[in-house]
Amino acid sequence: MKKYLLFMIILCSGCGFQPMFSGQDTDIYVAPISGINGIDLRNGLNAKFGGQKDEHTAKYKLVVNLQAPVTQYKALETTGDATWQQIILNASYVLSCDGKEIARGKESASESYSFVRYLVAANASYNNAVQNTINVLADKISTRTIAETYSYEKENANKK
Repeated sequence: MKKYLLFMIILCSGCGFQPMFSGQDTDIYVAPISGINGIDLRNGLNAKFGGQKDEHTAKYKLVVNLQAPVTQYKALETTGDATWQQIILNASYVLSCDGKEIARGKESASESYSFVRYLVAANASYNNAVQNTINVLADKISTRTIAETYSYEKENANKK
């Protein structure tokens, strides 16, 4: 096993593989997003980009429009009571550089949760599902945004 691992390391070391944004700064300003969930999403995105950037000095600007959560019933008892629900969050975003739009997209994330009769437990379950969904949405948007800025940088480097 060790010989195989050593062989793979030697094989991949000369292939030119380089992780995206290794040694590069993700200078992305995330515009305020409305609502409580928007605040959480913005904080999650800023964490992915290495902290909050200044609007006037950041190279890129990300504007996100987060829609209200949608809840769907997934399982019903014979009495008609819901026991399982799903929360869905949709967001659209625009990434720009120096006022020029370089990317636009939509992302969606969802999570199922148990719905119980006790109000406190039901609210806690719902809030956990929303937070988990926001984290997934932040992961998706940040990954696409970083990929777009990487492509844009490469494209501009080739033009010079």
